[in-house]
Amino acid sequence: MLMPNSNPLLSTLLWVGSEITEEREMREPSSVGFEGNGVVSPPPQALLERLKDYGQEDAFALWYELSPEERDFLVKDIESLDLSRIDRIIRCSLRSQGLPAAAIEPVPESSVSTVEERSLEDRERWWKMGLKAISDGKLAVLLLSGGQGTRLGSSDPKGCFNIGLPSGKSLFQLQAERILCVQRLASQATNENSASSVQIHWYIMTSPFTDDATRKFFESHKFFGLESEQVTFFQQGTIPCVSKDGRFIMETPYRVAKAPDGNGGVYSALKSTKLLEDMASKGIKYIDCYGVDNALVRVADPTFLGYFIDKGVAAAAKVVRKAYPQEKVGVFVRRGKGGPLTVVEYSELDSSLASAVNQTTGRLRFCWSNVCLHMFTLDFLNQVANGLEKDSIYHLAEKKIPSIHGLTMGLKLEQFIFDAFPYAPTTALFEVLREEEFAPVKNANGSNVDTPDSAKLLVLRLHTRWVVAAGGFLTHSVPLYATGVEVSPLCSYAGENLEPICRGRTFHAPCEITY
Repeated sequence: MLMPNSNPLLSTLLWVGSEITEEREMREPSSVGFEGNGVVSPPPQALLERLKDYGQEDAFALWYELSPEERDFLVKDIESLDLSRIDRIIRCSLRSQGLPAAAIEPVPESSVSTVEERSLEDRERWWKMGLKAISDGKLAVLLLSGGQGTRLGSSDPKGCFNIGLPSGKSLFQLQAERILCVQRLASQATNENSASSVQIHWYIMTSPFTDDATRKFFESHKFFGLESEQVTFFQQGTIPCVSKDGRFIMETPYRVAKAPDGNGGVYSALKSTKLLEDMASKGIKYIDCYGVDNALVRVADPTFLGYFIDKGVAAAAKVVRKAYPQEKVGVFVRRGKGGPLTVVEYSELDSSLASAVNQTTGRLRFCWSNVCLHMFTLDFLNQVANGLEKDSIYHLAEKKIPSIHGLTMGLKLEQFIFDAFPYAPTTALFEVLREEEFAPVKNANGSNVDTPDSAKLLVLRLHTRWVVAAGGFLTHSVPLYATGVEVSPLCSYAGENLEPICRGRTFHAPCEITY
């Protein structure tokens, strides 16, 4: 304290110095603060130093404004992060932006099995090969189900959604019953005593936002007739959202903003949870991988599996023909002269490339659309998990991120399921018909495309064709284009074995046909 007769200039200088010191102390999270009558401890020194190593010390900027509970939460939140891995991902991903990519070429015709070139003999042979591999326990099914039905007007997991079929079944139930049907078909084809002797393991990737609700949904529906032990749930990871210079965005003063790491996060999740080892221990060699929001997905398709085994490739994908040049879908391409097959988004194709026609086939040069229906060998999944982790390159999406400053423009880091394909030494594409295998459920009713109503109609129309082909008849009180019948997956997987149920019978649409 200054004495009364002190020099006024000296007094002013001391006062200014104390103000500067106080301001510096407010900015420095390692300074000592006060809480009530007690002294607030600074952030854990070792943790603060680690953050400084990666330029992320701002995460503790508001330390002295937090309650004791909030400080504990922040410490645990930071400690839960693998800082060295996240730093490597951020640096590699930011560095990769703007780098020139190899030119793209159309997929070679030899890499694609088209619908018209497929003979009945081929289809039957692949069907039998697939059923044999399934009966031998070599196939697992991998479901990507991390998303909520937000765009559908629901906060539930997408798989819980009922698209309005006569049965009222959810997407999860439709897929589970298709697995049950394939198990029965494989058992019958190999003369096993009962369908329960053939079991397809179902691995379901959730997210922190859908995991609990998904598990409870399956439990409340008694796993839709499957054995509980043949279903394994696991969570995809999350990764911090960052500013354009790579710094963490704080969602609250005591929580780092995070987002799911994309459906391509399945590879690191399978590795970190040791589920790749679990698959190997079960004798699994092939993995059928698909997204939850397709009402017509042929889960564990024996024909696709037989084709995959017959080709002897590391990876394969079902594809549909692009409907028109500017359709907003990703397409398979060859990256570089003689390079691997991969997927490019529609935004990466300029209009001249998108519209270019192959004069020999009459198709668009870039026509094979990716619809997230993939098949991998287990050996290849191990290679992908290691390769993606080593390269650490994520896609950057500029988004509005909830933060302590309101909605802030920042970057979400994601990997996509198709990021695996550049690692594949061999890839084969298998064309399927949209109207038979692709009914996406992405937008709420009232939208232009990919709604529950449009998916429902695709299901009803396909099943109506099955019933008529099996000798059944339909009556309907509304135009047939707006209705149809639903065939339970427990009756038929792809239109087979319906004659005993349908021949000579009349069904009033809409209805569900069961045993």
